Amino acid sequence: MKARLDTRRLLPWFAMLALPAVAAAPPPVDLSGMAPGWRLVASQGPDVEDPGGDTAPGKLHLCLTRDGGRTCRPALDDLLANPGQPGSFDEAHYLESARIVRPSADRTMLWVQVASVHAGNGDQRVGRMALSYDRAGGRFLPVFRQQTSRNNNQEVRFIEKGALRGAIVSAVPTSDAPFGFWITVNRMNASGRYTPVLRYRSGTRYGDGNPLAVIDSEMPETLLRLKLWQPGRPLPLPDRACPKPRLVGQVLWCTHPPAKAVR
Repeated sequence: MKARLDTRRLLPWFAMLALPAVAAAPPPVDLSGMAPGWRLVASQGPDVEDPGGDTAPGKLHLCLTRDGGRTCRPALDDLLANPGQPGSFDEAHYLESARIVRPSADRTMLWVQVASVHAGNGDQRVGRMALSYDRAGGRFLPVFRQQTSRNNNQEVRFIEKGALRGAIVSAVPTSDAPFGFWITVNRMNASGRYTPVLRYRSGTRYGDGNPLAVIDSEMPETLLRLKLWQPGRPLPLPDRACPKPRLVGQVLWCTHPPAKAVR
């Protein structure tokens, strides 16, 4: 007689197979240097299938807390929300950055950047937020936020040093020809929130072959418009190596540009 299979002993094994995978949540970020006792803590839901058919980490929950996550002041679950147009890209699945930055020597902020699942073409919705700590209210307050997509060289950058230290600069593609970028400089105002102080259409063209990030290629023109740089002074160069800096029109190049880019 054949022995009967005791399925009760296999139940835990089958249960493990049935459980969806859960990506490891990002580790807590210690914010004690900014607000004693505070941390940014994260939890991650079960893996999901993104619109492109690939596996992605589950929904990300971010909590600014000083009691281990029991209360959040605030929760950061709406960084990608698009009111009135709910969809697959409203939820964060990737934490790309969470760090303390210094707009000035005596002021700190928390910079958080998250991203959605990938679209079928590889694109993502990316959300950024800067938060300051309100000591009187015992909570963090948003002072800047901006969303972009990713596939067209968009960027939003907190400037760490130089003439624009503490500013937040964005490069967002234009929607009409000649296709370039809207460059926006945001500065902190008297109330501690960021507001635009400059917006212009870039001299950098989409697909012009310039290997520099758009914010870097536009930096001479950006500073010129803000009266923080003048022609004849040393060019404002990016952090990366720039062996042959030169201006082509109003745009910085670090290599010789293609002939068609010279104008």
